[in-house]
Amino acid sequence: MSSQNFKAAEAVLRVERSSLRVQQPASSGDMVSLAMGEPDFDTPPRIVQAAVDALQAGYTHYAPLLGDKALCSALADDVSAQSGNAVKAGEILVTHGGTAGLAAAILSIVNPGDRVVIPDPTYSLYADLVNMAGGICVPMPCRADLHWDLDRLDSALDGAKLFVFCNPGNPTGIVHSRAEIEALGQLVNQHDTLVIADEAYSDLVFTDRPFTSVLHIPAFAGRTLFCQTFSKSYAMTGWRVGYLAGPAEMIAAAARVHNTVNGSVNSAVQRAALVALTQCKDDVKRMYDVYRQRRVLMMEGLSAIPELKLNQPEGAFYCFPAYSLPIPAIDMVSLLREQGIAVRPGSEFGAAGEGHLRLSYAASSEAITEGVRRLKRGLASFK
Repeated sequence: MSSQNFKAAEAVLRVERSSLRVQQPASSGDMVSLAMGEPDFDTPPRIVQAAVDALQAGYTHYAPLLGDKALCSALADDVSAQSGNAVKAGEILVTHGGTAGLAAAILSIVNPGDRVVIPDPTYSLYADLVNMAGGICVPMPCRADLHWDLDRLDSALDGAKLFVFCNPGNPTGIVHSRAEIEALGQLVNQHDTLVIADEAYSDLVFTDRPFTSVLHIPAFAGRTLFCQTFSKSYAMTGWRVGYLAGPAEMIAAAARVHNTVNGSVNSAVQRAALVALTQCKDDVKRMYDVYRQRRVLMMEGLSAIPELKLNQPEGAFYCFPAYSLPIPAIDMVSLLREQGIAVRPGSEFGAAGEGHLRLSYAASSEAITEGVRRLKRGLASFK
């Protein structure tokens, strides 16, 4: 068979037919980008030095398939401290970033035809992975304030194999309250539904109330894979290291996928992640304080644009305003690029995201100020 007659596997075609993920052109020249999904900070120097030290110390060979033993032990201690339950051997899997963790989790759980509930809007990778597995995505539109509609969630979970969500939310910036997480715990037990909880932004919460992780709620034990990454908290996006925590049987299944597709994670990077986890709380706090300031700056700028309505973002580093103009989000993004401002279309994150834009305040204060100014000018000119 020649490449001219090649046809991709049905798993690939399912994703291509259904994916909402948008590849934005690279920003260049006089373009202000508020479209990024990663910190603009460099990785803290002590983490970089830890990788250098590890390479010089001979961490240049394959790591154990579940992860570096010292890192797994430290992660187990951290998860145990949050949950109050001892984490046993085989209940942690170090992954190639949160992305590979999510892929291993979803592909190890979902069979063709399985119903998987995801909030709408939410991070678009979830649906792509469910479709790759042959599952059936069941989008659950959120309330007007972008929090869950618990009655609708109750109905959607009937007969569902899996519920996948992120908290804090991408793209919404929503942080679910303890009451919401406890209600979810009751519902997934009532419907006997498995859970994948993506808490990539858990260190970036700006509410007065403490963050509630699934690890804090006993109802999730035994049916939940907790997915985390070093990318956001530690500005380590390019390092590609994350992890899963959960019941040994679920971790073993996810590890089979991860080990088959990815193999073990870079040895030296895992040693750097160990330093991040155990020595860099002050670096996380330093970056958090900057994000807090940038959040206020963006919110104030967006609130002065009459064409926008903004639900106050509570976490992560995104604002997700609705706009009042009768223009599809994908077209709106193209029009705004002509104004010198790059943002992401809300429709990338689900049908309920139509009529919204996602803006990131993981950008400099100068970029935020100028980007919001261009956004205001552009929206006014489109009337």
